[in-house]
Amino acid sequence: MKTKELAVIGLGGVGGYFGFKLAQKYFNNGQVNISFVARTETFETVKQNGLTLLSAEHENAVAKPDHLYQHINEIGHADVFLIGVKEYDLEAICQQLKSKVTEDTILLPLMNGVDIYERIRKIIPNGIILPSCVYVASHIKEKGIVEHKGIPGKIITGNDPLHTEYSAVELINILKDAGIDITYKTNALSDIWTKFFFIAAFGLVTARYNQSIGQVNENALLQERARLIMREIETISKAKGIIISDTIIEDTFKKAASFPYQTPTSLQLDIQSGKKNTELELFAGAIIDYGRQLAIPVTETEKIYNEIKKGFISV
Repeated sequence: MKTKELAVIGLGGVGGYFGFKLAQKYFNNGQVNISFVARTETFETVKQNGLTLLSAEHENAVAKPDHLYQHINEIGHADVFLIGVKEYDLEAICQQLKSKVTEDTILLPLMNGVDIYERIRKIIPNGIILPSCVYVASHIKEKGIVEHKGIPGKIITGNDPLHTEYSAVELINILKDAGIDITYKTNALSDIWTKFFFIAAFGLVTARYNQSIGQVNENALLQERARLIMREIETISKAKGIIISDTIIEDTFKKAASFPYQTPTSLQLDIQSGKKNTELELFAGAIIDYGRQLAIPVTETEKIYNEIKKGFISV
């Protein structure tokens, strides 16, 4: 059997978590080769010490890939690219990737966002892109060290809308054999949009007011702003033909109530820490862009987007 070549791009909280599992399972396997692409400090740490995952799932906390690179252009060939970078790095990574992608190459973005597939497709016209969303509570503790808490991470993915005849069963089995919880559907768009209702609405409101998920859920004003954003997402999703539950908004508030009261969102933490790059465009930017494309008013999203850009946080 021909050796399968899988390359994980980005060893942050998400890429590091799933990349660790693949490397630990397949290192020196001969049938599946795992490559990591990591930036300078992470590259040096992983080169010297391996990739560390602090998680109750694994007693052996260190894994090494078969190959480690600093740059995508150093990779000779890969059958599958797992993209685990932040939203604001996506276009640059795709520009570097496009010369490596053939008609049979699979791209699995380990990212959350409703426009990820379209943004990759604009740059990479060939290959097979599997729309997906990810659930995992993991983050970078130090360069080359990822900490995971809570339940095992999960990937939901589905067919490429342009290549519905293609079956990713072989790839799914490779991931499952590495202990990765992955669900493969004919159409994963409903799952992707369902998650977006939560991460976008609560991400924007928590970031705007620097209030936790629990605080947003109990404050009438903040809850109403989150609801208005969800209504705009709901209108867009229906216009795009995405099948969404009729109770999606109330279901999203119930989901929020299941989190510990003081839980912040990642966008909130990034905005409040003054990070230059955040995922504001992943959430508000996508809603605003779709609103323009579809001639759908997204007044609330535009308003809160501008408020966040101005740094206005009082309740």
